Amino acid sequence: MDIDAKARILTRGELEVTGRLIDASNATLYATSTLDGVSITCIYKPIAGERALWDFPDGTLAHREYAAFLLSDFLQLDLVPLTVLRDGPYGEGMVQEWIEIDQKIDLAEFFSTQNPQLRSMAFYDAIINNTDRKIGHLLPDQSGKVFGCDHGVTFHSDDKLRTVLWQWAGDQLYESELEQLRTLTKSIGREIELSPYLTAQEIQALQMRISRLLEEKTMPTPSQDWPPVPWPAF
Repeated sequence: MDIDAKARILTRGELEVTGRLIDASNATLYATSTLDGVSITCIYKPIAGERALWDFPDGTLAHREYAAFLLSDFLQLDLVPLTVLRDGPYGEGMVQEWIEIDQKIDLAEFFSTQNPQLRSMAFYDAIINNTDRKIGHLLPDQSGKVFGCDHGVTFHSDDKLRTVLWQWAGDQLYESELEQLRTLTKSIGREIELSPYLTAQEIQALQMRISRLLEEKTMPTPSQDWPPVPWPAF
């Protein structure tokens, strides 16, 4: 099934909640979205179930998840599962295609490898200012593709990068990565519109992070002013 067909089902289908991920700090509901007899398993995070945070405005996490998907999709990184914003049984929220991970992979070992897809994730996290890249947020599937989830605490206007993916800290950016940054610089507000989901200040901070990466031409290094690894790390 192509991505447009999946997007139609996730956006327009009847959303039925069948369970809940109890370890999640916000309401994270296991669901199916069904349209014309075709179903997609998904995760539904209603805005009404978001826990208040001291450093992020209330009721904004679903929009940040969607903005994170839009950026990954625009850069053709394919790191974030298909994500939409829509109404559901518990109100408006984020709906994301469920990824069946490869249970044979030990994430406790996998996260620290030199897998090129993990480098792409680290590069992506530097752009979106991900404050919570945990080991458990990595989703390697059985085809060998690696996705990432839980992007609700991203795009803060202050530098708050926290991640377990520091194995490329200080390394030179690839020319392909620099070209992606140049493309993004020219495209924000044009080909990719984030203003419905982020504040003007957050978009300005995003542009400044991109400019800094282009100027320094290196992957970020751990901050001395902010805990560089999320807790708990898994």
